[in-house]
Amino acid sequence: MPATLHKITPMLWFDGRAEEAARQYVSIFADASIGAIGRQPDGTPLVVEFTLAGHRFTALNGGPDYTFTPAISFVVDCTTQEEVDHYWDLLGEGGDSATRQCGWLTDRFGVSWQIVPQQLGEYMSDPDREKAGRTMQAMLQMQKLDIEALRRAHDGE
Repeated sequence: MPATLHKITPMLWFDGRAEEAARQYVSIFADASIGAIGRQPDGTPLVVEFTLAGHRFTALNGGPDYTFTPAISFVVDCTTQEEVDHYWDLLGEGGDSATRQCGWLTDRFGVSWQIVPQQLGEYMSDPDREKAGRTMQAMLQMQKLDIEALRRAHDGE
């Protein structure tokens, strides 16, 4: 775990899959690690601390009472199509393909992610509303975001 103490740490509630999820996430992000694992008396994990890209998370095996919804999602900012492809493919593996649209996906644990190229924000905030509108319309037709297709829509090609 990083030496920096964060004031806020997301706690993710899992039904017996906290360590599996933490290890999956750590395998996907370059700057990631597993921290302390608090175990129950029988040795099964109860709490798993992990870090992704400098952000601390805690995964809890809390049982079946709660599940994830898209009301909370994690945004992964990307600078290249290769990054978009990497995160989209690995986080989406085994997830719910019906929930994939506009750069959003639900992973195999039910956690929602947004895989977003930085160019989308630039194009969508263009003062030329026609360019921004074309970008929005293109994005609405996509599942995984395609930087080049967004650029072409923005530029009116």
